[in-house]
Amino acid sequence: MAEIIQKDGTWAFDGDALRLTPGRDKSVSLLRRTLGELVVPLGALAGISFEQGRRSGRLRLRLRDGADPLLHASGGRLTEPNDPYQLIVESDRYGVAEYFVDEVRDALLLDEVPSDPVTEYLLPGPPVPLSVSAGDGTASFDGEHIRLEWNWKTEDAKAAAGARTLTVPELVAVEWQPAAGLENGHLRFTVRHAPTKAPPKYDPNSVELWGFKKDPLMALLAAAVQARLPHPSAAADVPPEQPRAIERLAPAEGREDEHDALLRRLRELGELHRTGVLTDDEFQLAKQAILKRL
Repeated sequence: MAEIIQKDGTWAFDGDALRLTPGRDKSVSLLRRTLGELVVPLGALAGISFEQGRRSGRLRLRLRDGADPLLHASGGRLTEPNDPYQLIVESDRYGVAEYFVDEVRDALLLDEVPSDPVTEYLLPGPPVPLSVSAGDGTASFDGEHIRLEWNWKTEDAKAAAGARTLTVPELVAVEWQPAAGLENGHLRFTVRHAPTKAPPKYDPNSVELWGFKKDPLMALLAAAVQARLPHPSAAADVPPEQPRAIERLAPAEGREDEHDALLRRLRELGELHRTGVLTDDEFQLAKQAILKRL
């Protein structure tokens, strides 16, 4: 067991996973305090490093691409104070930090953990329910439904449309973008079959962010939704011809009873899977597309 306790937080490693607990010091960001303790399995790690400074150092974890929905949803745009995979280390604990790094690196070597991308999330994402008020609205998520409500600062046309309720199956993507300089940020939900290029200020599926204290909490909500969407590797795993094959297997309107057609196509998918024409991932993707029609 290796452990390092600092004002910024406590990191502990038991050989199988790292437990990252944010500190209670006032310097610890609101995002990290809200996110709470993280348990990172060893298999999700791509590496660990320690950087020494004159007054303090910094431990950093590097996760495998695709392992954490928070990192995917935030797109690497979390600033250092909000990054849960960094720990500020006081100068009198440099030796402890170096020992901690050695222990984790040795475990990665012994377990032969690869550093390449993963095809499924290895962390569950932030716990729900979550509700965040920032910018021109409030976003809430209970694990199934996203509700967007507007405040007095919302643009009139957007507010006139009223509150929005979206479900996870309706979505194809979620994006969090922090405000930077004179550019506002946003939390945007991309709805299936309803793409839009409207600025977040006018988009009823977006919350516009202006760079205030609670803006980073919208990244947590984005991550909680992202954890329930298909893994980003799913699209990359489907060969170019596969969408056409799936389309051919989808029911044709007006040709025969839709329910019977769906059942028949499910049987066809099963046969293609059993004979090796479709991989496991391709089979699941095609099956889900048809089940949504039942």
